[in-house]
Amino acid sequence: MSMAASGVSELREAASAFLPESPLSVRARLSEAVSAPVEAPLVSIVVPCLNEELCVGEFVDWCLAGLRSAGVTGEVLIVDSSTDRSAEIAEQHGARVLRLPKRGLGRAYVDALPHIRGRYVIMGDCDLTYDFRELRPMLEKLQQGCEFVMGNRFGGYIEPGAMPTLHRYFGTPLTTWILNLMYGTYYSDIHCGMRGITLEALKRMDLQSQSWEYASEMVLKAAKMKLRIGEVPVRFYKDRPGRLSHHKRAGWLSPWLAGWINLKAMFLHAPEFFLQRPGWIMLLIGLALTVSLAGGPYTIAGVGVNLHWMLLGVTLATLGYSAVQMGTLARVFYNFEPLYTQRITRRITYNRGSITGILLGLIGFAMNLVLVWRWIAGGLRLDEIQYAAVFGLLLIILGFQTFTFTLMLHVIAQPQGVTR
Repeated sequence: MSMAASGVSELREAASAFLPESPLSVRARLSEAVSAPVEAPLVSIVVPCLNEELCVGEFVDWCLAGLRSAGVTGEVLIVDSSTDRSAEIAEQHGARVLRLPKRGLGRAYVDALPHIRGRYVIMGDCDLTYDFRELRPMLEKLQQGCEFVMGNRFGGYIEPGAMPTLHRYFGTPLTTWILNLMYGTYYSDIHCGMRGITLEALKRMDLQSQSWEYASEMVLKAAKMKLRIGEVPVRFYKDRPGRLSHHKRAGWLSPWLAGWINLKAMFLHAPEFFLQRPGWIMLLIGLALTVSLAGGPYTIAGVGVNLHWMLLGVTLATLGYSAVQMGTLARVFYNFEPLYTQRITRRITYNRGSITGILLGLIGFAMNLVLVWRWIAGGLRLDEIQYAAVFGLLLIILGFQTFTFTLMLHVIAQPQGVTR
């Protein structure tokens, strides 16, 4: 009996060598070879998923094929917040699934960070719009020393119908141009969802965005942190039949809201562009007007320069000084440039800032004491405008601003260990 069973077993083994493998067995073998048993993979493909059961299985297959084609070890980590069978299907195809409540696209990446094991992280969408079978160019850039690599759909291939006309020729080019202008960068496609980054850089980036704006936060922080940035062409496909994009699911207003919150992320991280640069211009013009009129009115080429010009100068100087200070505080708070923070706190020590502010205030107060003396001596009347006293008022304002700015600077810098 045992000999017969043994013979049947041998016949089955011999026959199996000539039979083609089933798709399930092939998938299991690929997953086992590329993703599942790797304790410290080189690459982690990290992708959020929300009700993508139509596409997620094939997407995982694409990722595994891309890893094999690139000749690297890796894992596919699906960050799932679905109510359908997406997680189950992804696991069947060889992905590792992290189940989280639905809290936003950016939050999905933040929550996934402690679970990422690879040295390099590839991000994207699991809707088959980006071709994850072509990972080699992005991985080569990372292995050559780039810390952040953006995909470029315009430099690659965009399938007809994949990108709405409004997005392709207006929204994406416009917001890309705005970001490049504000941050001095040279991105070609800031909204491309396929991107790569080193795990170390991703941790230092400390993403805070909860929704779509994470895309802009990443690209602008990469510039602020002075990461080594690369760009590769990618292929962008239209949605599979039967699938609605998340923007279409959310309604016609969703793309506009996404654009607005992306602009918000750009504005919040650009204190140099919106505060410091215009602030310095206003401050210098305001000081020039006010100082030149401290001795009284004058005429240039037949144009009278008098008290009204001086009040304009006081206004510009006050607003400009405030803008410069707020921009400096914002840069120290973000601390994207530790050398800048150290330089500012080294130059504006607590003692220097406090003493300068007090001296400015005292000088301004003394100039206005002269005004008070003349007012009393004139029988509580002033027969002429005291331009020097107006300048003294500006010094009092600037002195107060300097003192309070110094306090706030060192309050913000203290947790970073650079206060002096």
